[in-house]
Amino acid sequence: MPYHIKTVSDIGLTNDNLYYVNENHWSQDYSERKIFSSKANATTAKNKKVEKNGYLYSPTKLKTSTIVSE
Repeated sequence: MPYHIKTVSDIGLTNDNLYYVNENHWSQDYSERKIFSSKANATTAKNKKVEKNGYLYSPTKLKTSTIVSE
């Protein structure tokens, strides 16, 4: 079963849903979402840590996102 990752925009857009495209990009366009072949792959992407100035952290959009089955 395929999965994707989505979150809600925090800037009050008309279409509040944002879909994960890649590590640096989210889109309001559902057709641009990245489709994962398993929930484990989606979970790995969602739990990815980013290093900045020597510290590892979870980006807010990923931390507050949900994995959705299609």
